[in-house]
Parts: sequence; C-alpha cells; structure tokens
Amino acid sequence: MKLIIQIPCYNEAETLEVALNDLPRTLEGIDEIEYLIINDGSLDNTVEVAKRWGVHHIVCFKQNKGLAKGFMAGLDGCLRNGADIIVNTDADNQYRADDIQKLIQPILDGRADMVIGARPIDDTEHFSYIKKKLQHFGSWVVRKASNTDIPDAPSGFRAISRDAAMRINVVNDYTYTLETIVQAGRERMAITSVPVRTNAELRPSRLFKSIWAYVKKSMLTILRAYMMYKPLKCFTYLAVAPMAAGILIGLRFLYYMTLGSAGGHVQSLILGCTLIIIGFLTFMIGLMADVIAANRKILQDTQYHARKAEYDAAYMQRKTEEETERTDY
Repeated sequence: MKLIIQIPCYNEAETLEVALNDLPRTLEGIDEIEYLIINDGSLDNTVEVAKRWGVHHIVCFKQNKGLAKGFMAGLDGCLRNGADIIVNTDADNQYRADDIQKLIQPILDGRADMVIGARPIDDTEHFSYIKKKLQHFGSWVVRKASNTDIPDAPSGFRAISRDAAMRINVVNDYTYTLETIVQAGRERMAITSVPVRTNAELRPSRLFKSIWAYVKKSMLTILRAYMMYKPLKCFTYLAVAPMAAGILIGLRFLYYMTLGSAGGHVQSLILGCTLIIIGFLTFMIGLMADVIAANRKILQDTQYHARKAEYDAAYMQRKTEEETERTDY
C-alpha cells in the first residue's frame, strides 16, 4: 500500500520546511510513503527548499494557476507515481500531521473513498467570530447541496483513494474543496470525515482578499456544482416562482372577468402570461440540462476507464525502468 502526501505551494519557502518536517515517515497499514509538492508558479525558492529537503516528486507551473488546478495536477502526479492513497495538506502547516493516520484509516478499512479532516472551528483562536459563523453556514449549504454530513467542507486536509481520485473532476478555477464534496455526494461516493487538530497560524490565508469575497466565490462554486449534478431539480426550483406568480395573476384576472370588469386588467393578464412562459422556459432548460448531465455521466465513466489505463500503464513503465536501472547498477 503506497501513500503519497501532496502539498500545493505558492511562495511557501518560509513555511514549507516546517510542514515537511512534521510529516510522518511510517504509518500503520502503509508500506511506502512519498511526498509531492505542486509549485504553483512560486516566485521564491520554494522548489529549492523542497529539493533540499528530499521531496520525491515536484509538479511545476510556470505561472500561478490557482488552488483548484494545482490540486488536480497533484492528483495526476500522485496517480502516475502509483499512489494507492493520496493525502492533501497545506504548506503553512495548518493541520497536525499526526492526524494523517486517522485520516487514512477509513480508506484502509474499506469504509470510505474520501475522508475530510474536520477542524475544531469554534476552538481555533485565529479564526474571527464572523469567519467561524460563515464556516459553519458554508458547510451547512454544502451538506444540503451534496446530501452528505461533512461538518467542515472548506477543509483542505483530506485523504482520497486511488479509485476516487481517478473519478474526481474540478471545473472551477477557485478551489477544489467545496466542488469535490458536492461531486462525491451526488455521485454517491463513500465519503466521511474525522476530527483533526490544527497548529498555530504561521501566516494569513492567501485564498481570499476578504471574507465577503470568499463568501461570494464559495456560493457561486456551490451553486455551479449543484447545477451540474442536479440540474433538473435546480431549474425546477427556479421555475416555480415565476410560474406560481403568473398563475395567481391569471386567476385574479379570471376573477375580475367573472365580475364583468376584466377590461381594466388586461395588463395583469399580459404580465401573468409572461411569467408563466418564463417559468415554462426555465423548466425546459432544466430538462435539457438534465439530458446533458446524463451524457456527462457517460463521459465521466469513459474518462475514468481511460485514466485508469493511462495511470496504470505509466506506473508500470516507471517501475520497469527503476528495476532496469537497479539491475544495470
């Protein structure tokens, strides 16, 4: 059983070594542990720090592409190097590395494909009161959208099985944390969470400029993910309001018509018909989106099998080359 721990990095030269030093060298149920960093266009000497420390794999972007693309590139690198389990953690050492054993245990036991580390948000001193409340609210929204019971959706401390990693797709450019949970829940992957601990803050978060910017982007990410995986339900909800309002206005017009005074209410009849048409068209868009979603599932299944063949072949080729080098030596 091989574990690769991946760390997305963007100008993390000051904190990366602290995070790397805390990572485990051995774990129960794991035969081999390797480390991978994603250099997301860093302008400092993050890569040099990683090489000097002895990181096994480095994925490099020439310019900053964001956390979501970095996460997906990391999964690609881990899968190509034969990871059976992938753990994602932060370069600022936010999460206690001692909890990685707890994080991977549900996967080792065959109970889960994805495990999210739930932070003690209310007890985290460097989180403001507003941030704590927004974290709880955002996680509640994700639970409703994903039909899961994950208490800490924004947590980046997570473990993913090889099979689940090959099924994951992230389409937004902002963050992977929320979308992957919605996808896992709606695709009925086995997902769970375990309580984890956090370390003292080494640097402020770089993911967002302000709390309200984070809220706006997070809500758009959740809405987009929900529309992708449950389009008919989403558009049906959107269609209900204008259609109901149009029907009520139409009934009001019929009431006045029975009284013989409908002539002065033609404008409301036009408004009611317009609202009904808008609701009907919104519902039809939902039907079309549902058909597209069905096709997407077929494409995802095809992509999964293509990924599996590609990653397994790449790993076997790499192992063969390593064995050949050892034999020649």
